[in-house]
Amino acid sequence: MKLYPIETGNFKLDGGAMFGVVPKSIWNKTNPADTNNLIDMAARSLLIEDGNRLILIDTGMGNKQSEKFFGYYSLWGSHSLDSSLTKYGFHRDDITDVFLTHLHFDHCGGAIQWNKDKTGYEPAFKNAKFWTNENHWQWATEPNSREKASFLTENILPMQQSGQLHFIPKNSSDFLEKSALDFGIFFVDGHTEKQMIPHIQYKGKTIVFCADLLPTAGHIPIPYVMGYDTRPLLTMDEKTKFMHTAADNNYYLFLEHDAHNEIITVQHTEKGVRLNEVFSCADIL
Repeated sequence: MKLYPIETGNFKLDGGAMFGVVPKSIWNKTNPADTNNLIDMAARSLLIEDGNRLILIDTGMGNKQSEKFFGYYSLWGSHSLDSSLTKYGFHRDDITDVFLTHLHFDHCGGAIQWNKDKTGYEPAFKNAKFWTNENHWQWATEPNSREKASFLTENILPMQQSGQLHFIPKNSSDFLEKSALDFGIFFVDGHTEKQMIPHIQYKGKTIVFCADLLPTAGHIPIPYVMGYDTRPLLTMDEKTKFMHTAADNNYYLFLEHDAHNEIITVQHTEKGVRLNEVFSCADIL
């Protein structure tokens, strides 16, 4: 097995929205804001090469939305999904599986593209299976008013219309030891219904793709919960369980949205679980 970080692009979001009730005087120390109160964000995917399978976890925003849409997110930097794949000698058509932690546009937008004539949409990975879970699919296709702006029909329905959509079955536990893609999955509901957090066994280490359970290193303290979360108190419970397990087992936490910290470990302290070490992807992968 080989793992590759896939940088799909950088953007900015409102720091207050990213940290909820935490005062700016505190979060600005770890995630400094610009004059518009925006903080740097990454859309860092993970590519798993495992035998004949090439599995991409999340896809970033993609590039099919309007200039006005992207203007809300202050895109910056030169990264793209295609250039990152090319860096490691791969092409979109090589991808066999696209695993989507959840279907918010910044995680799945790159899964779907305009068709050749720009008259409709098609999968951006024509040879891949797209993986979500049935509960989250229903949640995303029948969205509540709070999340409706994050679940874009053009990002979601073409997966089903193409016949490439597949569901990860969930058992009665919140942790699936081994999925159809051969890694474990922690199911969490605080951010959105049945977000999936992959746990990958790699060279004697557990690499966890944290998605929106832990968006940046600045979110490690349990109460530091995004304003975007639909059930913030539940997020705190899920984070408590996860962060203690991560510290106990020295998990390597792959941060999808942290533009400046790629992989971290955490440790127990008198103040609770806190940052231990910071690594680049090159150090670990």
